[in-house]
Amino acid sequence: MNVIEIQSYGAPAVLVPGSRPDPVAGAGELLIRVSASGINRPDVLQRTGNYPVPPGASDIPGLEVAGVVVSGDAAAMAAAGLSVGDRVCALVSGGGYADLCVAPVAQCLPVPKGLTDTEAASLPETFFTVWSNVFDRGRLQAGETLLIQGGTSGIGVTAIQMAKAAGAKVIATAGSDEKCQACLALGADHAINYKTTDFVAEAKRLTDGVGVNVILDMVAGDYVAREVEALAEDGRLVIIAVQGGIKSEFNAGMVLRRRLTITGSTLRPRPVAFKAAIAQSLRQTVWPWIESGRIKPVIHSVFASVEAAGGLPSGAAQAHALMETNQHVGKIVVTW
Repeated sequence: MNVIEIQSYGAPAVLVPGSRPDPVAGAGELLIRVSASGINRPDVLQRTGNYPVPPGASDIPGLEVAGVVVSGDAAAMAAAGLSVGDRVCALVSGGGYADLCVAPVAQCLPVPKGLTDTEAASLPETFFTVWSNVFDRGRLQAGETLLIQGGTSGIGVTAIQMAKAAGAKVIATAGSDEKCQACLALGADHAINYKTTDFVAEAKRLTDGVGVNVILDMVAGDYVAREVEALAEDGRLVIIAVQGGIKSEFNAGMVLRRRLTITGSTLRPRPVAFKAAIAQSLRQTVWPWIESGRIKPVIHSVFASVEAAGGLPSGAAQAHALMETNQHVGKIVVTW
């Protein structure tokens, strides 16, 4: 099979085309002929040596794919209502940067009606992550207010749309006025340019001094102390990345007095059964929102996976270079 490999840890140029033996689906698994693979921030961290591959996962990067089922565990597929020839998108623990990919049947979902494979490849990682953290851990309810740090990231554009579809109010932060407008166009009720405006003061103003109920944070570091101030009583801070640093200092007394919850999670190392439960929730609740048009994939750029261009050895390398500029709105995808 054709793959994109990490030649050595470093800059995007270390992502080079390669060849590996075709994988074989085992018990509870199926094999996908991949049409498109989504690019995610953990892929960048893996490429730079800052995100170790979980035990048992492929060293090939890539956490989400879409394509056609070519073989698999017949009993598991039948139980999931899937057959050879079906178009699916899947969350995987690695191996997504390849034209063949093995995935647990329980982590596969049918491509939503009306979507291309390229669009479908942009869904699994962010949709699984947002559901698990905003709705399961954060317990966001209709009528509550969600603050999203980084509203134009892949996670951000998903969280805005899912929260609005669920009946919540959304405040998103972004690093430019143009990105703030993009957040509003996706349905956010308010957008804050964090480079020119104090997001804590503005979040308090927008909620009449009450604060927000849930914060989805991809920064951590010194943001945590400020986010604690921005939460309403019984508020929930959910940390899913530490781009601002792994250490934080905050007012623990405020956490106690206002009954705040600080939590977080990573998705990749969780067991198949955990991810299977999320997949079922997505299929029952979120897939109808996609098929009705309430939620739309947001794709910034698409690259041909193995084609060299722009002085870089592969489309995947170009995709990583773009992601590192932080200038994209939504997802970046490579095709096979």
